[in-house]
Amino acid sequence: MPRRGFTTIELLVTIAIISVLMALILPAVQQAREAARRTQCKNNLKQIALATIQFHDNIGSFPPGRIIPRPGDPQELSCGRDTPSWLVRILPYLEQGNFADDWDMRENFQDHPEEVRTRAISTYLCPSRRSASTAKIPTVTVEFTASCGCSGPQTFFSGATGDYGGNHGDLSPGAIGFTSDFYWGGNGNGVIISSRSFCVAGQPRDWIDKIRNRDITDGSSNTILAGEMHVNAQKINQAPDDGTIYSGWHFSFSTRIGGVHVPLAPNKDYVDTRLYSFGSWHPGVCQFGFADGSVHALSTSIDEEILGYLCVRNDNEVTSGF
Repeated sequence: MPRRGFTTIELLVTIAIISVLMALILPAVQQAREAARRTQCKNNLKQIALATIQFHDNIGSFPPGRIIPRPGDPQELSCGRDTPSWLVRILPYLEQGNFADDWDMRENFQDHPEEVRTRAISTYLCPSRRSASTAKIPTVTVEFTASCGCSGPQTFFSGATGDYGGNHGDLSPGAIGFTSDFYWGGNGNGVIISSRSFCVAGQPRDWIDKIRNRDITDGSSNTILAGEMHVNAQKINQAPDDGTIYSGWHFSFSTRIGGVHVPLAPNKDYVDTRLYSFGSWHPGVCQFGFADGSVHALSTSIDEEILGYLCVRNDNEVTSGF
């Protein structure tokens, strides 16, 4: 009887055809997966925006990005620098009430238990970048350089990382070592800004510099509330480039700015030495939640001036069609 089977040439041709088909299909599969991740990221920003608006409606103002005094402030205003960030304050509006109960907004971030500081929640994570099981940094001391007078060896305490930051405004108030610089309490011109606080027994109580809907004179549909924070792909989960989002120690851990001289990061490999920029790992776009609760994807090549109009709450520059 003749022997049945493939010849070597037939086998090689079959393998080659399968390889070509796989090469054609794989990019489509990857694009479909990225589209799904981008949709989940958009949903996260929608939840964050709506939770922040609910906070405003219940409390009477948007949450402060962090509590920090201005240099030279009197003692009754000079407290709260290391307390938790705004992303802790909105937890109850994200159906995270039990987690919110583990935090004390009057206490320093680092004084909370490590299991609280390092607990990541999926709403604060873009699936294109990381998962809850990997979203954390250890306690580490590094040489930190910044224009805020905090250069030198700095200890960054362990905590959960995340991908969304509040809109602190633009660079126009300055960042050159003056008390008017944008990162000090009350100087930001965005929506989620640094604020000073009234102090009782050395602990912060109510915050002073409150941003309300009426302060967004450009209109809530024309003003960014929060967006994706840029993190260089080589610095993921490495302080200070990727800080813990629950800490109010530095503005860039949970807020960012945008505008002239602060463009959107064009890609995940962009190097932003000042740690100011918004940016995503989605090709060509960065997603933002606006103060009216809507979510929009902006091109990473958006004009810096237009980006600034969207970040500043009261510059009388209303931008449409972005």
